[in-house]
Amino acid sequence: MSVALLMAVIAFVGVAALVGGVAILFHEKSTGKIEDRLDLIAARNGSPASKEKLVAQTGLLNQPLEETHHFLEETLSRFGNFDLLFEQADTSMTFSRFVLISGVLGLVGVAAGVALGVNLILAPLLAVVMASLPRLWIGWRRKRRLKQFAVQLPDALEMLARSLRAGQSLASGFSAIAQEMGGPIAVEFGRVFEEQNLGIPLEESLNDMGERIPNLDLKFFCTAVVLQRQTGGDLAEILDKIGSLIRERFQIWGQVQALTGEGRMSGAVLLGLPVFLFVVVYQMNPDYVMLLFTDPMGKKMLTGAIVMQIIGALVIRKIVNIKV
Repeated sequence: MSVALLMAVIAFVGVAALVGGVAILFHEKSTGKIEDRLDLIAARNGSPASKEKLVAQTGLLNQPLEETHHFLEETLSRFGNFDLLFEQADTSMTFSRFVLISGVLGLVGVAAGVALGVNLILAPLLAVVMASLPRLWIGWRRKRRLKQFAVQLPDALEMLARSLRAGQSLASGFSAIAQEMGGPIAVEFGRVFEEQNLGIPLEESLNDMGERIPNLDLKFFCTAVVLQRQTGGDLAEILDKIGSLIRERFQIWGQVQALTGEGRMSGAVLLGLPVFLFVVVYQMNPDYVMLLFTDPMGKKMLTGAIVMQIIGALVIRKIVNIKV
């Protein structure tokens, strides 16, 4: 296949994907997060009208675009809950947009590789790298948000304890956190407060927050609140102890990070050096490097090198990843 024909095929597929993605985007409902949440809450409470509305909004058999969307979502959901992932990353991206952006970037990677004269064997690899950028970006946002939540949690628990000692209710403490603190902690506690006002039981709201925020300290807090409501006790003192425990663990974790910094840096260099040398040698002498893909012995050597790199990465990660 000539380069011109290949570029024409890529352009056709790219335009088709773009048109289909735009059609899906315009077909999506324009309801915001608050309306979706209210519909979900109403459906939980057993409202027939709300259930009919939800069924009508998800009528997959009558709408081919939604049927395609549902098929893609069901297929890719085996690799993870994307809706929960988007929510944890605090992004307005929908599943359709995610698939569209990933597909377009993959096609751009192939086109860029062909235009730059990259070998056709490496062009799919470039496409995979480009298509994985949205997933990496969402993972980075999720990790940053969860880390920020963990840092804010001790202050939030201490504020809640002071609110309880002042004679205020637990719901008032949630409202104070939502109003006076920023970042993800305010959003999550404010959501629990809103759900309580709408009639959702506190235990269910806390369980939902625990599913959205996979944090062990938050699970301790949710368990303490539920047990205190069932058996009684001084919740303010419990919250103070949980906050102090979190701060001590952060201090120990910082010391561990400092002690393992050299090992993590060495691991990054050892893992990145072969890839860097491969790119350099390929630019200097492509025929020499292509023996790894064409010669049978070269293929075995390349496979062995990749396997050993993966094993080495797992071993280094196991050594330096000390949980506190």
